[in-house]
Amino acid sequence: MNNQQFSVISNTSNYWLKNAHVPVCLIETDSEIPSQTKESLSLINIEIKQGIITQIIHSSADLPSLTTEDIPTIDLKGGMVWPCFVDMHTHLDKGHIWERSPNPDGSFNGALDAGARDAEKYWNAEDVYRRMEFGLKCSYAHGTKAIRTHIDCFGEQENISLQVFQTLQKEWEDRLILQPVSLVTGDYFLTQAGEKLADKIADIGGILGAVPFMSSDVDNQLDKLFSLAKERQLDLDLHIDENGDPNSRVLHKVAEQAINHQFTGKIICGHCCSLAVQTPDKVTETLKLVQESGISIVSLPMCNLYLQNRQDNYTPRWRGVTLLHELKKQGISVAIASDNCRDPFFGFGDHDVLEVFNMSVRIAHLDMPYGDWPGAVTKTPGDLIGLPNIGRIRVGLPADLILFKGRNFSELLSRSQHDRIVLRNGRVIDTTLPDYCELDDRCRLGFATQHEKR
Repeated sequence: MNNQQFSVISNTSNYWLKNAHVPVCLIETDSEIPSQTKESLSLINIEIKQGIITQIIHSSADLPSLTTEDIPTIDLKGGMVWPCFVDMHTHLDKGHIWERSPNPDGSFNGALDAGARDAEKYWNAEDVYRRMEFGLKCSYAHGTKAIRTHIDCFGEQENISLQVFQTLQKEWEDRLILQPVSLVTGDYFLTQAGEKLADKIADIGGILGAVPFMSSDVDNQLDKLFSLAKERQLDLDLHIDENGDPNSRVLHKVAEQAINHQFTGKIICGHCCSLAVQTPDKVTETLKLVQESGISIVSLPMCNLYLQNRQDNYTPRWRGVTLLHELKKQGISVAIASDNCRDPFFGFGDHDVLEVFNMSVRIAHLDMPYGDWPGAVTKTPGDLIGLPNIGRIRVGLPADLILFKGRNFSELLSRSQHDRIVLRNGRVIDTTLPDYCELDDRCRLGFATQHEKR
């Protein structure tokens, strides 16, 4: 399978994709999808007309249109087809600063310090725009359709970064759905500046976000946060317990506040790492509250694996991720996302959600069986961020699909799938990734500063 095969449809918008292996959990149809493989895949044919999925039939059935019309057919030979990705927790404004502001010791505190210094020195409108745009180019080329990004909003940075976000949101509206989330510490909302930020987020149709740390006034912070969100009818998306301290139980407190406030908006809690090092009794207690409160969890396995439990000359003893299987077993919605990319919090990444899924399978044992885990980077995050028609394959939806050569999960996750084909509205898009040299002038800012220090 390659782009040349799709030259046959360059002059038509009606065609069949034949013999496509698709995770059954990502197919929505009124009729039963038979013949699942042991990996819960089904071999199907997909008809696309005018950019819309018009038929989904099992591969053993005849292709009805071929009997009456001369419609091109592309045989995928068992290659997997997924809907476009939903990356529901990113930090586009931080991305691609590693060369000028690396994390000196790889720790969480080191990341905080390096990120803060970089923002103070360099984050003007041009810098934020260029780096965020680079991230969007990567995401789009890899097959992502919707992105939720947390944006640092302390002080004057609020106006700079949110304005850049709105510019990019408009420029990319025909390619990517973008959602903004404020990112400040929880105590910021106890100030007048925090209330003004909540007003701003409401004005631009964003989501209220914060990082409430375990402290003596965490209850006051959360109470204020829920009150502001209720008054402005905002959803919440919070960074919670991103550490390995068993006494950090902010997730438990968020659930309590949600119940006390009878909060009806959506609540997403990201990270929740400390849950994995707490006692079974405390875990059970928290999971019951999380389920009762309607909170959903997004895990960021790559970043948490990188940062958590890092110490000098010490081999990490745990993986840093939250209790994905236990949360899901409790009936709590769980999604997976990419988080940071080439910044002090994670020095790697390319905004490729397939890589995120690939690494998550290994880190959190999401195989044996794979079950409906493919939904954690497609269908589930689509639902959680209010996009119920994205991240699934259904008749009547746009043909926004990713076509892989890998015919099963072992093949899919053993190679990078850099040769994937991405369809948007049934058309093949250019999947050429932006060259790193596009950001050379931004990186040199840091090199110049480091040279001056020497």
